[in-house]
Amino acid sequence: MSTPREIAQELAIATLLEKVPIASTLASSFSQAGFTLALVGGPVRDAILGRLGNDLDFTTNARPDETKKILKAWADSIWETGAAFGTIAGKKGDVTVEVTTYRSENYDPQSRKPEVNFGDSIQGDLSRRDFTINCLALELTTTPPEFIDLFDGVGDLAKRVLRAPGDPDVLFGDDPLRMMRAARFASQLEFDVDPTVIDSMKRMADRITIVSAERVHDELIKLLMSPNPRLGLTLMVETGLANYVLPELPKLKLEVDEHHHHKDVYEHTLTVLEQAIALEHRLGGPNLVIRLAALLHDIGKPKTRELIPGGGVSFHHHEVVGSRMAKERLRALRFDNQTIGDVSKLVFLHLRFHGYAGGEWTDSAVRRYVRDAEDLLDHLHVLTRADCTTRNHRKAAALAATYDSLEERISRLREEEELNSIRPDVDGNEIMKILNIPASPLVGKAYTYMLELRLERGPLGEDQARVELLNWWSQNGPQK
Repeated sequence: MSTPREIAQELAIATLLEKVPIASTLASSFSQAGFTLALVGGPVRDAILGRLGNDLDFTTNARPDETKKILKAWADSIWETGAAFGTIAGKKGDVTVEVTTYRSENYDPQSRKPEVNFGDSIQGDLSRRDFTINCLALELTTTPPEFIDLFDGVGDLAKRVLRAPGDPDVLFGDDPLRMMRAARFASQLEFDVDPTVIDSMKRMADRITIVSAERVHDELIKLLMSPNPRLGLTLMVETGLANYVLPELPKLKLEVDEHHHHKDVYEHTLTVLEQAIALEHRLGGPNLVIRLAALLHDIGKPKTRELIPGGGVSFHHHEVVGSRMAKERLRALRFDNQTIGDVSKLVFLHLRFHGYAGGEWTDSAVRRYVRDAEDLLDHLHVLTRADCTTRNHRKAAALAATYDSLEERISRLREEEELNSIRPDVDGNEIMKILNIPASPLVGKAYTYMLELRLERGPLGEDQARVELLNWWSQNGPQK
């Protein structure tokens, strides 16, 4: 009867050969040159879990210059951006490979980057890795391929747990980003985290401050784009890691007393995130902007919280404050300007629907809603719907029906008026021609007036627009 390790080895080999047979040809190339080559880390883990992708990581005793020669002959293209860390990457067909020389790393406790030294054995290379489930290797240049599992990673895969191969304090002390990776893997794999790892994260959380914002940014995106970001975010909050990476999130755990009741904003936020993810099909699939907007939509509440005499709590203008805070946090995390602008805009607009109430908006108000959202209208639809977390089924159904009616009105007006590209009935050139004036600030004022008129009354037609413009000019033009 096969042991769990033997079963894992057979499964990993079978999955690898079935999905990426060219890995065998790469192994042959290294073997013929006199070097070893092993599939290592995440790809081995994912092969066992049956979720192997087309990005493969290998480790070898060949030095980077030798790896480069082999990959040049084997791959369609190669790149050397990681050469300083011993990594040469290449692509063949639709498979991307990274081949890294055995490494052993020394860490300066105050440094953001490790000092990389090349190692002599795969055992040493595996010993420096973060979690047991990533300390797996499949040596491909032996006959038959040799499965290497020094820390019972297969057992931890079976138990669905993240455990450190050694002292987690040393693990996180060496590279504090591994704490973010623990949160990310918890979300991606939906695994539990070993209590010793959690305790260490609580002790070491402040070490994350020596890690560059760019590296934190990359891990946070992977966490947020995982199947279950709640798991990783909860781990970050409970261990204190979020206090340094995303401090606005734990601050949503507002105190509640017996006289001033309100929703748990923290739990509400995580629920909104989950509900937004459930609606992402409306955006074409997983969407970083909507996930960030859902996560940050209420971060202005702690700063705007006011107790109402006699009971109750208000958060006036939290969307305005939250929009500004979202910009600041995303900028600190090195997000690009487009993402920052989109997320902060959605945070700013997320309460706009609540003015719709019983559906009494005028067509003018609907036009402004569309105009303000611009190309983020579908995102705003998703965020607004996700923001309903009431447990009162009748109230939730009423809100959904009301929003259905708003979307129907938008669709009708869109068909009638081309809402997606609302512009005045006359453009700047036509304004100058009708008023017989050169380019000047007055043209901009006239354009703004005509745009407001368009939003208020809908399409006017060329003749009526000319009349309205001339009437405005008689009241606002320069004195004769």
